[in-house]
Amino acid sequence: MEQNHVLTEKDLDERVACAVENFMSGYGCCQSVVAAFADIYGLDDEIAKRIAAGFGGGVGRMRMMCGAVSAIVILVGLECGQTEGSDRAGKSACYKVVQQLLAQSAEQNGSLICAEILGIKGHEKAHSSYEASPRTAEYYKTRPCAAKVESAARIFANYLRETRCQQPSDNS
Repeated sequence: MEQNHVLTEKDLDERVACAVENFMSGYGCCQSVVAAFADIYGLDDEIAKRIAAGFGGGVGRMRMMCGAVSAIVILVGLECGQTEGSDRAGKSACYKVVQQLLAQSAEQNGSLICAEILGIKGHEKAHSSYEASPRTAEYYKTRPCAAKVESAARIFANYLRETRCQQPSDNS
């Protein structure tokens, strides 16, 4: 994990754009966001996309927690997750960040739940199929997902900006 990775404003903005580009290239919401930040944590693009693959469609297309939101959880774990089982303070600190960032996402997007974001009502419709939807022009027109990917990537980028960015001093 590259905790000393220097992140600039430009780099973070490019990562947000990369997340949207990933989605528009056919990757799931979670894959798109995780892959945009993966190198910071020593993950290559393929491994990042594999880790995040099952979170698509609101976790396995069950329309539960939005994949873009799931990406925030994965990335927070990579950024500040505890690695010792007995580290309760570390676990609590990670949970705090997850809750803060997910609260921002819920405020911006109206929900953390895929079915609600997509306007799908009822258990049967939300869980009707495991088949991935074909990515067509109509798909992209009718789904708010690209905007949710951008929102999640921006929320995480802003978190990194606040906690890790090295701003040049006024004395330089």
